[in-house]
Amino acid sequence: MSELQQLTQQALAREASRPAIEFEKRWITWGDLRQVADQLSVLLDASGVDSGAPIAFVPRNRPSAIGALLGLIAKDRSIRMLYAFQSATALARDVERLKPAVIIAAAQDYSAELVAVLRAEGTAAIALEEMKAAAVPGCERTKRPADPSAPTAPRIEILTSGTTGPPKQFAISYDLIAKHMVGTSVLPSSSTDDVLKLAPALFLMPLGNISGVYSTLPALLKGQRAVLMERFTVSGWHDHAVRHRPQVSGLPPAGVQMVLDANIPREDLSSIRAIGTGAAALDPSAHKAFEERYGIPILLSYGATEFGGPVTAMSADLHATWGKQKFGSVGRALPGVQLRVIDPDTGATLAAGEEGILEVVSPRIGPEWIRTSDIAVIDQDGFLFHRGRADGAIMRGGFKLLPETIERALMLHERVSAAAVVGLADKRLGQVPAVAIQLKPGAEQPSVADLEAHLRDHILSTHIPVEWRFVDMLPTTPSLKTDRPAVRRLFEAG
Repeated sequence: MSELQQLTQQALAREASRPAIEFEKRWITWGDLRQVADQLSVLLDASGVDSGAPIAFVPRNRPSAIGALLGLIAKDRSIRMLYAFQSATALARDVERLKPAVIIAAAQDYSAELVAVLRAEGTAAIALEEMKAAAVPGCERTKRPADPSAPTAPRIEILTSGTTGPPKQFAISYDLIAKHMVGTSVLPSSSTDDVLKLAPALFLMPLGNISGVYSTLPALLKGQRAVLMERFTVSGWHDHAVRHRPQVSGLPPAGVQMVLDANIPREDLSSIRAIGTGAAALDPSAHKAFEERYGIPILLSYGATEFGGPVTAMSADLHATWGKQKFGSVGRALPGVQLRVIDPDTGATLAAGEEGILEVVSPRIGPEWIRTSDIAVIDQDGFLFHRGRADGAIMRGGFKLLPETIERALMLHERVSAAAVVGLADKRLGQVPAVAIQLKPGAEQPSVADLEAHLRDHILSTHIPVEWRFVDMLPTTPSLKTDRPAVRRLFEAG
């Protein structure tokens, strides 16, 4: 039995009436979660699936999905995550490609298209609805043969973010989760009463990616109550802050500007001592405006699925000492982590303060250096500054343009709430920049000429976009990063 399996079984054995998760203002108990886990176990046994076969899981941020996740871990099942927030056609295509023995998803995700693929592939299917699990008619038993390549040790294959292309699976072992994500945070160092006195945690990241797993499992196994959001909304985040008065909170980077745009009263956030954010770049102007308006430090971090989670962070202590001097830094390396910046052409390690490609050694993954696609600087004090993605650079007639440089400049305009820049093919120059712009609520749409004049005050003329789109809301991935392929399709559609 793995350590993670044992901890999960202990969690599911908690008193049935004990509150676990608040969802849409209604408390779900540990008994409710155990009911889903037990039903799922019976259905998996009845499906005929091999005990070692990975289970395809399409989790929505709902209590039934959390019950299912805990139930799978409690049985030492390997899990293969798939995103729920995609089209029926895309989900059916994923299942056809992966050919799982069993799939678990919300009842609403079983489109006619998906069910047709499941029946053709001989895949068993289990539907989650409210706090119940049930077999999908006609898909009660798997007809898939045993997979000789199935993992020998239980793991979760977590989806990468999908920022620059289709999400990919990256395997995280149960042992890694137990040691490096859960760690000592669930040891019985305090009584049940003490844990229940803590403000409920806020679960807002998708369960299918690294941020969702990293934030959800430790709190659940510890026994801390939580508020679950199916999708991030400012109103839901605001409600959590007002009703539960947390001392620490989190926001996706895009949410910082959204909170500013909503003009939430300062007193409503008075309990919060720090806000953590990561997973994508935070616009410096939004960062500064938030701290000035609310007096709450924003603590940046940097990580990736391929690292098994965060590898740097700006802690509260670091911020208190270095905050203003290191504004915009994603912090220092976490214990055991190694960082270096290399020359992309020669591979030579660069000196402090020089910009290049970031490489990381993450103790969660192993001793090897992991090459990233991120442009970064490590200063003389060991603080990491993220400068953008090398694989997103736009080559315009020999000039290298980073989308983030143009986006940051646009965000300095008083009417712009968010911007996303992509490169479009051009016969003469190779590529040219195009931008989609989301305005602040109630703001009058500026002219393109006005925005071009604004940009010329901040960036080189080679960086000026040649195509512009104004949108009500920028397309994002489930983890609220800008969905650049979707932005590019806005322009390709004409």
